[in-house]
Amino acid sequence: MMRRKEREVTDYNKMIEMLKSCDCCRIGLVDDKGAYIVPMNFGYEDNNGKLTLYFHGATEGKKIDLINNQPEISFETDTKHELVTSDTACGHSYLYQSIMGRGQVKIVADRDTKIKGLNQIMHHYTGESDYEFNENVLERTAVIKLAVTEWSCKEH
Repeated sequence: MMRRKEREVTDYNKMIEMLKSCDCCRIGLVDDKGAYIVPMNFGYEDNNGKLTLYFHGATEGKKIDLINNQPEISFETDTKHELVTSDTACGHSYLYQSIMGRGQVKIVADRDTKIKGLNQIMHHYTGESDYEFNENVLERTAVIKLAVTEWSCKEH
């Protein structure tokens, strides 16, 4: 539950615009010691109000092991950072937009879905989404699909 309701953004189109302006998304996993936060490049797909995030990485390692054992993970991203100064230390403030959520996660096995996810990532950063991918690279690349089940946005 968001404490500062006046900062909550609920307009879906504005939420998507905020997401578009973010350049790094942190996924929250849990290991035997607690939270394990991983900053990731990402892409997204908005399909009639259903948000899907895509990430990529190596096919082996701690992140993949944790994802394979956690059907649901959290994510966070933020943007529009700006310090607001004041004459007093306590008068300073910070402007931002932030997004937090969770969803069902899985490693994509299907070749076509992997390509789709990688193209969504490329589109987020380049505006282009018609890339071709070398088969050897596809085999060595894990594509992570996060079907978002809940998310919220906040702005100050």
